[in-house]
Amino acid sequence: MIYRDFQGLKLSALGFGTMRLPTIGGVYSKIDEKAAAEMFDYAIQHGVNYFDTAWGYHDGESENTDGKILSKYPRESFYLASKFPGYDLSNFGRVEEIFEKQLKKCRVDYFDFYLFHNVCEMNIDAYLNEEKYGTYSYLMEQKKNGRIRHLGFSAHGSLAVIERFLEKYGKDMEFCQLQINYLDWEFQNAKGKVELLKKYNIPVWVMEPVRGGKLASLAAEDEKKLKAFRPNDSIASWAFRFLQALPEVKVILSGMSDMKQVKDNIKTFEEEKPLNAEESAALDTIAREMLAKTSLPCTACRYCTSHCPKHLDIPELIKLYNEHRFTGGGFIAPMVVSALAEEKRPSACIGCRSCEKVCPQQIKISEMMKDFTARLNASE
Repeated sequence: MIYRDFQGLKLSALGFGTMRLPTIGGVYSKIDEKAAAEMFDYAIQHGVNYFDTAWGYHDGESENTDGKILSKYPRESFYLASKFPGYDLSNFGRVEEIFEKQLKKCRVDYFDFYLFHNVCEMNIDAYLNEEKYGTYSYLMEQKKNGRIRHLGFSAHGSLAVIERFLEKYGKDMEFCQLQINYLDWEFQNAKGKVELLKKYNIPVWVMEPVRGGKLASLAAEDEKKLKAFRPNDSIASWAFRFLQALPEVKVILSGMSDMKQVKDNIKTFEEEKPLNAEESAALDTIAREMLAKTSLPCTACRYCTSHCPKHLDIPELIKLYNEHRFTGGGFIAPMVVSALAEEKRPSACIGCRSCEKVCPQQIKISEMMKDFTARLNASE
């Protein structure tokens, strides 16, 4: 197992994410505890020592299952992370109640790592509102009392949102968990977010390394290209090799769902096998071609915005539309759009086509806005 140094600790570079544990009958809240225990045992036997859970995973059952399975191991033999569920605004003001319940569910006296969960457009104001909610001050108190050993945050928000969070709390953040993979390196500006964290000397934890499985299975022609370089390596391993080359990254979380995934990932993390320049170029080409199949070719020239009578941020809405289409839904676009004022959402487009007359890429923006609105309504 590859290990990374973090403040005197040796963390397994592969972290076990527990958002996608095996289930019974495909019911998300019914975790197959026996299968999960076998996966945990194998992972621990092969050097994995970092486990990541959260309040909402498996409809609240992940913390219970993780705590039960890990309780048979000495507490000092593993590192456990959980999070304050700020993705749900109704949880603000309940930080003490939730934190105490999490400790009990996980059967521990302290969390090695604890995070402000999913800092984003929807909740940034609530996270920053100490006077009303006091989330930060409570968690800092728990850290002072030893019930949180290391405090950090996860983020799906934009660069601007993360910057706001860091301006207020950056001096106390010890790590940040980001969605990074070779596709989102530019698509979601993961590269820019990593650069921002470097300014604060904050190391990076990675979530969604294979983008919910999309990068573990590629089109046949793309898999053939990669197999020509490394015939004995799995397709998923390429995503992990890409991340292993980033010096800022300490832990790469994988939400493993079965023993096959556990064994394949552990094999990948047995040794460093960085991609060479030719392999990196091939991976970059595949990522660009994947995105080109579903993405509108907006260059953010912003000619359109000066001609929009509703003053919509059209390039930003196109970026969100591209994300939503490529992902096949997901929560990121609806989350960001819900934080916009009604008059700034795609549904506010009046279809005048003024923007289309000046678009160098000849994007049918009015049709995009209509389709985006329909997709968002369908996901509610």
